Amino acid sequence: MTVNDIAKVLEELAPLAHAEEFDNVGLLVGDPNMKVKGVLVTLDTLENVVDEAIEKRYNLIVSFHPIIFKGLKKLTGSNYVERVVLKAIANNIAIYSMHTALDNSKMGVNAKICEVLGLKNPEILIPRAKSIKKLTTYAPSADAEKIKLALFAAGAGEIGKYTNCSYSLEGIGSFKAENGANPTVGKVGEVHFEKEAQINVIYSFEKEKNILKALFDAHPYEEVAYEVLTLENSNQDLGMGMIGTLDAEMDEKEFLLLVKDRMNASVVRYSKLLGNKVRKVAVLGGSGAFAIGAAKNAKADIFVTADLKYHDFYQAENQLVIADIGHFETEQFTKNLLVDYLTKKIPNFAVSLSESITNPIKYL
Repeated sequence: MTVNDIAKVLEELAPLAHAEEFDNVGLLVGDPNMKVKGVLVTLDTLENVVDEAIEKRYNLIVSFHPIIFKGLKKLTGSNYVERVVLKAIANNIAIYSMHTALDNSKMGVNAKICEVLGLKNPEILIPRAKSIKKLTTYAPSADAEKIKLALFAAGAGEIGKYTNCSYSLEGIGSFKAENGANPTVGKVGEVHFEKEAQINVIYSFEKEKNILKALFDAHPYEEVAYEVLTLENSNQDLGMGMIGTLDAEMDEKEFLLLVKDRMNASVVRYSKLLGNKVRKVAVLGGSGAFAIGAAKNAKADIFVTADLKYHDFYQAENQLVIADIGHFETEQFTKNLLVDYLTKKIPNFAVSLSESITNPIKYL
């Protein structure tokens, strides 16, 4: 398999188009056509991780965090980023990053936190808006079913756990083929009326290129009439954070101790305990201060995240408990998720969990 083959498998889980605009994801270092000897999965790509890949004779590192985040103006080895890139290039090792593409995945970072904490029926905490599009097209009624099947095969018509979703209307279309046209039906120079179906399907924005190609390939007309609209609907399968429920209520302190234990947290910083029972829990791996309002709106009893500043804790406002367990701690199981995923998708291929320690924070 090539680096590009592995990337395609990873993008089935977390399409790069789902990453935030500020992010730097995908293949950061290396040749996409290079044959892969083995995959080393890590949270961060540091020098010790590259050394581990060299020792194991693996030539692809799949990392959650991107080692190259801002533009590099030089490569002299003057800092840890440049040294990692230089060492990877010198040893012909490719580096692929997923970051917020995986954050936004319904089966990604936050789903793994929910699994570790035993949260049931998890849902996206902040569904992404304006990521669903609607395609409307017009075709001869006799060809409508063939066109719909082609659109479905390209990924259109998926709503939650339902597929092949569409809505059609019957009507009469008219057109006049001018000189130089090659009409499928009707004659040049004459107004033609055709019994047509209006076909409507929705799709996630990153699938648009394949869906339009499927439309043009399946449609019988020389000129295809179609409209594309971006909907205001939020995508319930795409977005930041998750919220789920415990099997049974717990005391706030009891739940915080459970979080500390299961997430291997050295320290849990939290806002004032309210004396309430915990049943509904919101989580967001990494820096999650921006989601405090969403957690309150979702009526969460506790919000587990990281990187909170002093004043962020005031936002609890006696409506929930906010817990900061550390950036690394919220994301540490992400690499386990990726190893499990790749092992199932490409069995009998060398995929290893990095043993290198990359957490830069130490605790007394």
